[in-house]
Amino acid sequence: MTRLLALGDSYTIGEGVPENERWPNQLADRLRARGKPVDVTILARTGWTTHELAQGLRAAQPVSGYDLVSLLIGVNNQYRGLGLDAYRAEFSGLLDQAIQFANGNPKCVIVLSIPDWGVTPFAEGRDRAQISAEINAFNAANRQVSQQAGICYVDVTPVSRLALHDSSLLASDDLHPSGRMYSRWAELALPVAQTALDDNSIDIIQPGLLGA
Repeated sequence: MTRLLALGDSYTIGEGVPENERWPNQLADRLRARGKPVDVTILARTGWTTHELAQGLRAAQPVSGYDLVSLLIGVNNQYRGLGLDAYRAEFSGLLDQAIQFANGNPKCVIVLSIPDWGVTPFAEGRDRAQISAEINAFNAANRQVSQQAGICYVDVTPVSRLALHDSSLLASDDLHPSGRMYSRWAELALPVAQTALDDNSIDIIQPGLLGA
C-alpha cells in the first residue's frame, strides 16, 4: 500500500468540497487507476500559516515511512501580511520535515505553488494586482527553496487564475477551489507523483498548463 501524506492549509483539506474532491484524494484516485493502491493522510487546517502547520506537526508527531509527501502552504502568511523572510525560513523547515517523513528522499516530496485568491470574488474591493504580486513573491521563495533541496515543484498558480473568468472553478464560498479546480491540480501533480513512486530519477519540473 502506497502511503501519501498531504501537508498544508485549506487548499489541502479542501474547504468547501467533499472529501473525495480534495486534490490529494483525486490524485490518489488517479494513482489507483494506474494500479497503485494509495492510503491518504491529510494534516492541514483552514487558516494555517507556516508557523501553525509546524505547530500542528509537533502536536500530531507523524513518523517517517510515507512513500509520497506533498506540501502546499503560505497563502495565509500572505493574507495576514506576514514577512517573506520569515516565510522562507519556516517553509524551509517544513520542507526538511517533509523529506524526513518521506524516508529522507527529496524525490518523493512534491511542493505545490500557492494559488492566487486575488482573482476570486472574495477579493472584490481589494488591490488584486498587489495580491497577485505578493503571491508571486511567496511562490518565488518556495520555488527557490524547493529547487535547492531537489524537490519537485508543481505550479498550480496559472490554473488558479482561470477562476477569474470561470466560476465553476470555485466552491460556493467564492474563495476556495471547487472539485473541478482540484481535478486540474491533481492532473498536474500526477506525472510527478507517478515518476516518484516508480522510483526513477526525476528533475525539477513545472508541468504545463492544462487546456481549459
